[in-house]
Amino acid sequence: MSEAKVIDGKAIAATVRADVAAEVKRLQASHGLTPGLAVVLVGEDPASKVYVKNKAAQTVECGMNSWEHKLPAETPEADVLALVQKLNNDPACHGILVQLPLPKHINSEKVLNSINPDKDVDGFHPVNVGRLWIGENALVPCTPTGSVILAKTVMPDLKGANAVVIGRSNIVGKPVAALLLREHCTVTIAHSRTKNIEDVVRAADLVVAAVGIPEMVKGSWIKPGAVVIDVGINRVPAENGKTKLVGDVAYEECAKVAGAITPVPGGVGPMTIACLLRNTAQAAAMQAGVKSAFA
Repeated sequence: MSEAKVIDGKAIAATVRADVAAEVKRLQASHGLTPGLAVVLVGEDPASKVYVKNKAAQTVECGMNSWEHKLPAETPEADVLALVQKLNNDPACHGILVQLPLPKHINSEKVLNSINPDKDVDGFHPVNVGRLWIGENALVPCTPTGSVILAKTVMPDLKGANAVVIGRSNIVGKPVAALLLREHCTVTIAHSRTKNIEDVVRAADLVVAAVGIPEMVKGSWIKPGAVVIDVGINRVPAENGKTKLVGDVAYEECAKVAGAITPVPGGVGPMTIACLLRNTAQAAAMQAGVKSAFA
């Protein structure tokens, strides 16, 4: 059997960003509306700083306004909440993203829940979670949105597909299951404690692995020709005392059986910021009461 088609997340993310740029131009031309994203970074976490810098650059490239609010690690929780409230009340700001992790003395849940749900471009607010599950227009978490977009590049019609989601987190597993239900898939949520998990996965036309266990999913678990979306990103030891990034899927094994598969890195990862920009444009349109290209 031939090797699986590699789903190129970088190329597809570039397409999503181009769609966002086109939507921004449309909103500016027809409604005088420029979407704006505010990112709040508390502390000096190195990975977060790089991520925030990339977000800001890509926001501006798409023609949107970008604001960064960098606060010292010792900033009191009350000050972070006050900043979020100020951004909630700012009509030029359509999306608010508080970069995680926050310092230990700050209650992340309290801060995230203080964001206006209509500006919650991460899609983590309980109101948006509820809207997603009951089928209303919602801002949906970025990684699940990106995962479904990637799947649809090789399976344009997901109707009736047997989908298995491995992982049940609020950030990926549960929302990706809800999105696949919207696409009329038959959805099974499996996890690290699922009995006979390999048999459950083997029945899937589409596998979304988001369990956080390096290379857990083996080639023998995959139905021939199935589509595999690997959300996992795990740093593991490599040769010469170095480390390497691997997914939740044993890539070499699974690529020999699957019909299409995402690599790690270069698969789901690039889609996350692209879908954040997409959410920001959608949020701006929703707040202005105009139809969004992405809703």
